Amino acid sequence: MTEEEFNDNYTDALDAIIAAMAEEQVIDPGKFYSMICVLENLRYFSPVLYGAIRSKKK
Repeated sequence: MTEEEFNDNYTDALDAIIAAMAEEQVIDPGKFYSMICVLENLRYFSPVLYGAIRSKKK
């Protein structure tokens, strides 16, 4: 898997988490917003995670 494929899959997974949380009615909107900010910031760490996974496999 290339870094670009990993990034696409990682982004899709984060989007799925966000969509599932958005559909849940018991989630407090304030907490939802905070969690979305955290999840969005995790997207910036995709290259770091990819590099860590690649170095583990070697």
